[in-house]
Amino acid sequence: MNTIFDQEIQSALRLKLVQGVGPRTFDQLVARFGSAQAALEAAPAELRAVDGVGSKLVREISDADQINVSQQLKICRDNEIEILLADRKPFPKLLDEIVDAPPVLFCRGDLKPEDELAVAIVGTRRCSNYGRKVAGQLARGLAMAGLTIVSGLARGIDAAAHQGALEMGGRTIAVLGGGHLNLYPPEHADLAEKIQQSGAIVTESLPTQAPKSGSFPRRNRIISGLSLGVIVVEAGQRSGALISARLAAEQGREVFAVPGRIDSRVAMGCHRLIRDGAKLVESVDDVLEELGPLPCPVDLETTKKIKNPIELKLTDQESSVLNVIKDEATELDWIVQETQLPPARVLSTISVLEIRRLIRRVSGTAVVRI
Repeated sequence: MNTIFDQEIQSALRLKLVQGVGPRTFDQLVARFGSAQAALEAAPAELRAVDGVGSKLVREISDADQINVSQQLKICRDNEIEILLADRKPFPKLLDEIVDAPPVLFCRGDLKPEDELAVAIVGTRRCSNYGRKVAGQLARGLAMAGLTIVSGLARGIDAAAHQGALEMGGRTIAVLGGGHLNLYPPEHADLAEKIQQSGAIVTESLPTQAPKSGSFPRRNRIISGLSLGVIVVEAGQRSGALISARLAAEQGREVFAVPGRIDSRVAMGCHRLIRDGAKLVESVDDVLEELGPLPCPVDLETTKKIKNPIELKLTDQESSVLNVIKDEATELDWIVQETQLPPARVLSTISVLEIRRLIRRVSGTAVVRI
């Protein structure tokens, strides 16, 4: 993890800490002056020319040199928290595209190019056993298909989604409503540690900042912004998960909802979403079919031509089997002969490749690449 904070990171953090500078104002200032450092050095008259910047904010920006950022930088360095800036790798490309993207992210763990293939799974904290089971099943299936699972580390559906991805050895990203050193809920500390090892935990909040009620709705725009689509598993009529769904639609993401019992309060929000046009989800296939051809991650350090980005997550054995399967019917006996693997291993690997929608069976003894 990079804990070296250059001048632009320090300037961006200083500008973020100016009272009255939110994501949109930050973006306007950087767009006008070219960088956070240039915005901090701009003359009052130039600052007043920026839309939404009044006299009070001009004074706050002009006095920003009094803000002590060294303490925050030390906290990040001591706790292996990386500071990510918009428009700079590894800041997530999908998130950078939304209107009010956070200008600064605090990250533990590692964000990778393949995380552009991400789906969010969200829902109520007070979920039913059915909801917890479905969230886990969907997360496991999507992780097996090569997608990263995004959620909010909350109790209930969120936790089940993270755990499902981890069970399959998949990647998962948690988005916090507070700072890394003020984890909420506290009983998810062990889960957070596992997520950090198999993905990343991100937040726009300062490391020691406590979560507030208003920070969770704002956190939801990051959950949807990181994802190609958002699946709502269970949600009451006033659930925060519905905010994620609304934001997803506004961001041009796909919206999915899992139906429940008609007499269940936690199903009412999902049923409303389905009535309003959300895709009804009964299986992982419903999600994969709606997403269609997945975009290939950019700037991958490989020279191999990959037909499907999911191939990046295959094991050596899965890759060896896939590489000998052709675009026309390929007999299983021939695959065994070419790979020199035991027939039982070939059969089990074929099943995995089918689930990941990389091949399909054309007969009882032959398969073909999709």
